[in-house]
Amino acid sequence: MKIVVLAGGYSPERDVSLSSGAMITNALMEKGHDVCLLDSYLGIADGEEIRFQSLNDGGNHYYEIGKDAPDLEQLTDAFHRRGFMGNRVIEACSLADIVFLALHGGAGENGQIQAVLDAYGISYTGTGYEGSLNAMDKHIAKLMMREAGILTPDWKVYTKGKRIEPYTLPCVVKPCGCGSSVGVVMVENLSQWEDALHVAFQYEERIMAEAKITGREFSVGIMGKEALPVIEIIPNEGFYDYENKYQPGKTEEICPAQITEEKAEEMKQLALLVHETLYLGYYSRVDFLMKEDGSLYCLEANTLPGMTPFSLLPQEALAAGITYADLCNEIAKHGKGVLS
Repeated sequence: MKIVVLAGGYSPERDVSLSSGAMITNALMEKGHDVCLLDSYLGIADGEEIRFQSLNDGGNHYYEIGKDAPDLEQLTDAFHRRGFMGNRVIEACSLADIVFLALHGGAGENGQIQAVLDAYGISYTGTGYEGSLNAMDKHIAKLMMREAGILTPDWKVYTKGKRIEPYTLPCVVKPCGCGSSVGVVMVENLSQWEDALHVAFQYEERIMAEAKITGREFSVGIMGKEALPVIEIIPNEGFYDYENKYQPGKTEEICPAQITEEKAEEMKQLALLVHETLYLGYYSRVDFLMKEDGSLYCLEANTLPGMTPFSLLPQEALAAGITYADLCNEIAKHGKGVLS
């Protein structure tokens, strides 16, 4: 197949996406596809050839993730543009059999790019615009989960510029629509509250405070209608923040998780229920906290899980006997058609 891998974008998770996109491109070429790796924010200059590479063309794509999320204002200043869809991106995508969405956060994961691709009749991987919006907006996702009887930590939404009363402490303050733990702050006492608001409001006008649940952290990947082996996430220090997610040696990940078969099966079934409740596509990843009494609380669902060297979904797939290249190939084979 001819495949465009869309990566980068205008999002705090831009660097993570570029890393995912590089690895996905290598894997798809390994499986015999012709691939065009394209930054959805930068696009293609007028007059530049839209080039699909095969394995025979040589080259190995790689992108290293820094310790901190990128500064989008610096990106805007450097390239003098802010929109999420760069020059000739749709033209390139229209030449492909399918677009592999390696985007994370922002317009790439909240349904906006999915809606644009639908409007042009272009097939793509992952979840459609409706499910993408449901999952990316943490407030909407939690409302839908609670309606379905799925436990999720209590929360309250705050809007920038309005009167804000502190939430019950301890809590977790986070933007409503960011991933990769961008803008997330743990608040243990009142002296930390205002600083946490300042951090979260740098990324979005609408944020939430969520009751802090103490327990073990797990994640469950979904492919098709099957749940992958459960993975446990144990940061060496602090919580599973941006640095601990993407810097080597910062977090221990155990897959399959060292829990009973009964508890693993319960978590898998719950992940499938979350996936169905939010109307997600062929694949996703669902994150949980388990309290000491064994109760499971869903934190969020990821419609375009990371595919970097340190990401959870590829580790879970490998534990199920699925190589990275086969994982990418299966996702590409199960792309969405127009408005499906």
